[in-house]
Amino acid sequence: MKSTDLTMWAILMFCPLLLPACTVGPDYVKPVPVASMPTAYKELAGWKVAQPQDDRLAERWWEIYQDPILNSLVEQVAVSNLNVAAAAAQFRQARALVQAARSGYFPSITAGASANRVHTSENFGAGPSVGVTASTFRLPLDVTWELDLWGRVRRGVESSQAAAQASAADLAAVTLSLQAELAGNYFQLRVLDAQQQLLDATATVYRKSLELTNYRYEAGAVAKTDSLQAEAQLRSTEVQALDISLQRTQLEHAMALLIGKPPEAFSLPATALATAIPPIPAGLPSELLERRPDIASAERQVAAANARIGVAQAAYYPTIQLSAAAGYEATQLAEWLTWPSHFWSVGPAVSATLFDGGLRGALSDQARAAYDGTVAAYQKAVLTGFREVEDNLAALRILEEELQAQDQAVQAAQQVVTITTSQYQAGAVTYLNVLIAQAIALANQRAALNLVGRRLTASVLLVKALGGGWQAHEPT
Repeated sequence: MKSTDLTMWAILMFCPLLLPACTVGPDYVKPVPVASMPTAYKELAGWKVAQPQDDRLAERWWEIYQDPILNSLVEQVAVSNLNVAAAAAQFRQARALVQAARSGYFPSITAGASANRVHTSENFGAGPSVGVTASTFRLPLDVTWELDLWGRVRRGVESSQAAAQASAADLAAVTLSLQAELAGNYFQLRVLDAQQQLLDATATVYRKSLELTNYRYEAGAVAKTDSLQAEAQLRSTEVQALDISLQRTQLEHAMALLIGKPPEAFSLPATALATAIPPIPAGLPSELLERRPDIASAERQVAAANARIGVAQAAYYPTIQLSAAAGYEATQLAEWLTWPSHFWSVGPAVSATLFDGGLRGALSDQARAAYDGTVAAYQKAVLTGFREVEDNLAALRILEEELQAQDQAVQAAQQVVTITTSQYQAGAVTYLNVLIAQAIALANQRAALNLVGRRLTASVLLVKALGGGWQAHEPT
């Protein structure tokens, strides 16, 4: 082998040693979530619940409500919901982009074969090749490899990995949000079932009152207005029951969409509301940063943006590329694949941009501005998480107090109905007093059921605000 060949091979052997020489751009440091991290939730001071057996939410968080129907419905969201399917497809795209970025670590190898028949012009040039018809046969193998001296490829892989992690967290956030939405709809539907039962039972009582009033009217004991008022009250209650049926039907349709079914393929039999508010472990505020997938996604977006700064800065440095080619070429088919027909070439190439009109500077500034934007979005996500937890802790505490007061109001209103009805039967008051007492009692009973539903919804929203049972995992 000639000395020049030895020198070339020495260069090729030495160049890979330079790969880890330098990685430009800032190394990632997790930004500070908020100016001052709270040590406890403000609303926990006045919120008293039983201590749970486990201090962390389970991955299947919906099972804390101990409702088999709810369990079966929520489990279908992750499997059949179309929004979850779209988010899962985006996650697979992000993982594929990681592999695409990693391909920059390796050389590119191409191979091909060609056979050409060429006739040169007799009126162009001079020499023995003028006006000649000849064949060429080629079988080349080309190898090119860009040395990642400045870390452009490494920063690209780092950015793609962080983006894939953010996509995984986005998938978890979408799934959690839709599961919470379904659970909330389910509890609203059960509250409507309870209100339907209440209205049906009330209509039965009103119907008996109407019969009694009609009997007394026919006996001449009361005026016609008493009978008309009793009938108007009954019909109004029946209208309210029909409106409940409409709301329930629409909730069923919404739940069908959440589990990926057409409305006509889904129905839920009415049943009594028996779900109690379970104890929910709130944990420490710092745990919220790990338990909420949207916060994890925002933080991973910061890491991806930080790596893209290094990619932009690598453009300031020269590109070094190794290339090699080998194969067979001949003008006779019989000689094509013989050893004398072999050829090879190898050598490095260096290129650098000397002037680009400020393009690289603009791209670098853009990358830094994008990083600052992701930091702000991350900090906003953290503050939003704290606010949502505090909101729903406050809702559970205050709604519990409201419900206790409302239960007392229901009891008092029912006593008023009993006393007023007795007075009316004795002729001491008019039927209007009975109507007013019954209307107040019904309104208080419905208000109590609404408070139960709001507390159940607030508990679901608290689980969602705490991140459900999702936990951040290191990507593979």
